[in-house]
Amino acid sequence: MSEKTTPEPQAPGHNDAAESTETRVPGGTTSEAAASDVVLDTAGGQMPPSAVPAATQRRGRDRDGGGSVLHQIFTGNAMVSVLSVLLAIVLGGILMAVTNPKVAAAAGYFFAQPGDLLTEVIRPYTALVQGSIFNWAGADLGAQLYPITETLTVSTPLICAGLGVALAFRAGLFNIGAQGQIIFGALFGAYAGFAWHLPIGLHLLVVIVAGLVGGAVWGGVVGLLKARTGAHEVIVTIMLNYIANFLLLFLLTTPAYQRKGSTNPISPFLDSTALFPELLGPQFRLHAGFLAAIVATVFVWWLLNRSTIGFEFRAVGANPNAARTAGINVARSTILVMAIAGALAGLAGVAQVSGTEKYLSGGVAASIGFDAITVALLGRSTPWGTFFAGLLFGAFRAGGVAMQAQTQTPIDIVLVIQSLIVLFIAAPPLVRAIFGLNPRKKKTTTGGTAGSRTGGVKSGAAA
Repeated sequence: MSEKTTPEPQAPGHNDAAESTETRVPGGTTSEAAASDVVLDTAGGQMPPSAVPAATQRRGRDRDGGGSVLHQIFTGNAMVSVLSVLLAIVLGGILMAVTNPKVAAAAGYFFAQPGDLLTEVIRPYTALVQGSIFNWAGADLGAQLYPITETLTVSTPLICAGLGVALAFRAGLFNIGAQGQIIFGALFGAYAGFAWHLPIGLHLLVVIVAGLVGGAVWGGVVGLLKARTGAHEVIVTIMLNYIANFLLLFLLTTPAYQRKGSTNPISPFLDSTALFPELLGPQFRLHAGFLAAIVATVFVWWLLNRSTIGFEFRAVGANPNAARTAGINVARSTILVMAIAGALAGLAGVAQVSGTEKYLSGGVAASIGFDAITVALLGRSTPWGTFFAGLLFGAFRAGGVAMQAQTQTPIDIVLVIQSLIVLFIAAPPLVRAIFGLNPRKKKTTTGGTAGSRTGGVKSGAAA
């Protein structure tokens, strides 16, 4: 007696064609990968096949992968940043050439001696390199290497403060208050350095911790006001910069901070036990604060990419409402990120008083806090991008003095170049258009190729 089989009930939307689809390979065997592509493309039979099945999409990616990666490299943010710097340097060179009377004089006999014009055009940048990287005209090796040590010294507070600004950027906060946070870090660190007399090793550690606490307090105030009252961080940080600056000038006239026997608003020298060690000897200003800047860069990288807190920071920066829905305490993240950003800027203040200057003065922060914003923008708010951007701006500041001394080029030209860098960083489509790196062109070409393949797939499906 034959057994009657009853077909099993099928789920709504079940596609028999999806189950019966077989892909034959040479030799007559069934390809499991192709079958899985069909299941993936149709969502297990719940949906009709798409215009471009998964297998076709995978083959297209495999075929175009090399070109796509290369194109992404040349149109990515890192390349745009490099091209922005190069474009700003070229425009700055043109500006220097136009305003330099020696260039105009050399242009008068260009056809007789064209090399003179080229020499005069590149001479300011030659002096810039000679004053910031390597002085090949130095009398000895120490004099030749002195420029690069100055670049590293000047870069140290820029890197630390830039990391504080970049960290706030990643959390969706615009930290304009690095200037005030540097001042508070310097105030706390300097007082611990000259008022407390502690053993070697411990004293420097206490100074660093005091500077971190000072910057964290001043940055945490911003985060607290932002989280509890909704006050805009830009307005709050700008106002706190003024408060910190005038508080510094006032304290330097009080007995607690003013140097005894001096009428100038400067503090006593910090104890030798409170100073960063010199890395290359007393003939150079380079100190261990640069190593602290490297450690700070590694810490911020770990914080953003390897820690739960960093994930929360990035989530809040991407979409605070979605982060709140996911259970993230947005208020706590806001306060914490501004406190850490302030601590990093406070480390820049410690590097100034305990490394470079060795005492506290009214100009301890100079324009470092505002330059740090540019450094963070150029570094695309990434830790290592900010680190190398700080080195670049440190080279500009260190070499600008030599450029002015050797070629009588105004040091303000360096500020013009920095401003142009910010301009181009803020307008990536402009840079891409100038260098012909429009990513839409590649996308259109890929779309056209995919369209031609789609037509073939449709024809095959119809058949």
